[in-house]
Amino acid sequence: MARGTARASLPGLNKAVTIAGGGLAGLSLAAGLRTRGIPVTVHEAGSYPRHRVCGEFISGVDEATLGSLGIPDVLKDATPCSSVAWYREGRRIHDGHLPRPAAGISRYRLDRLLHDRAASLGAEVIEQSRQPREVREGLVWAAGRIPARSRWIGLKLHFRHLAMDSDLEMHLGANGYVGLARIEDARANVCGLFRVDRSLRGSGIELLASYLREGGNAALAERLGTTDCDSSSFCAVAGFSLGRQKAEQHLCTIGDAESMIPPFTGNGMSMAFEAAELSLDPLERWSRQKIEWDTCLAEIRTRLQQRFRKRLGAAQALHPVLLSHGGRMFIESMARARILPFRPLLALVR
Repeated sequence: MARGTARASLPGLNKAVTIAGGGLAGLSLAAGLRTRGIPVTVHEAGSYPRHRVCGEFISGVDEATLGSLGIPDVLKDATPCSSVAWYREGRRIHDGHLPRPAAGISRYRLDRLLHDRAASLGAEVIEQSRQPREVREGLVWAAGRIPARSRWIGLKLHFRHLAMDSDLEMHLGANGYVGLARIEDARANVCGLFRVDRSLRGSGIELLASYLREGGNAALAERLGTTDCDSSSFCAVAGFSLGRQKAEQHLCTIGDAESMIPPFTGNGMSMAFEAAELSLDPLERWSRQKIEWDTCLAEIRTRLQQRFRKRLGAAQALHPVLLSHGGRMFIESMARARILPFRPLLALVR
């Protein structure tokens, strides 16, 4: 196993933690470690603020988690989202409400808030900086998805003043699904996961509309086409796998670098915060030279697996159902018979 020497390794000093990736997991972990007096440097390959492919609503995270990370107020101005509607290829099949309101907020705003909070607590955040992907003590890899061969593409775009009857919409199609969420400034985030179709060309609203029409959601494509879109918010991502990510044996990974839950669950952002919280205690004890790095790494992995095993398993089982013709028909028939177990299903992926 490759080894490196962490800074501040003299007796009586706290070892420094280096975080590769300044997204939700990386920045919230940095803030949480700084509240405990641990030296932290975050390396972010991009710059702030920036748009990212993301559902942009946070559901299921506890206030205690945000508090332990030193970011208790980060969601105070988020848009509350309670009502939910499901559609199948243009037909509305289910209406419901979340047990607790979700928080709608763009990554453009949230990453900036987290960056400013981590920096105010004393974390060093270096933008446009990439860390080498290598195994070494004190390095936490939170740099998002691990590239992999994949048949999926994610697309995201913001729309201004989009007419929505519900705070959150889920549109099922023959080639994937797309979620709509109210966010700040009278905007809606539209983010979809689709099977890659190389015959579909273009970018921005044109590409998104093509995927929607191909999946039987022409009505949604037309609705979006008559609404003012923010073309600068368009993002696309491909080359990723869902579920547990394959990483080097001794590389410490959190967030999407550790696992990616299928996006229909709306739990990915919450899992990033939870992963950061679960990593705090082991990293603090390593920094204070109370445990070895191997012990710290093993404890983080165990905590993440125990916390996320059930929801990842349930999501991985439900994901192909949403993408199969028979599965979508079954969901629609249950919804029309008013026997769709929406809340029990929701609980499985929380």
